[in-house]
Amino acid sequence: MSDTPRMKAAQMAAMEHMTGDVYRVGCDIERELNAANTIIRQQQLLDEENLRLQERIKRLEEAGDEAIYPFEYAARVRIWTEAKEAKL
Repeated sequence: MSDTPRMKAAQMAAMEHMTGDVYRVGCDIERELNAANTIIRQQQLLDEENLRLQERIKRLEEAGDEAIYPFEYAARVRIWTEAKEAKL
């Protein structure tokens, strides 16, 4: 499969009108566009993963708060609070 399918299609459609330089520049531009789209998609996936992990951290913090609340052990509360603050 070609890495510049749009330019290949344009070349076939207008063979006599497209010079070699125009074709090469068009292929370069299409490759750059494809690379940029790949980077954007990777960033979107990272953003989604980051959000998922932030939500997981929040759930773990809430679960930790609920786990220590009934016991009212001052030391455990202090340790848990310090651990949460340290991650900030």
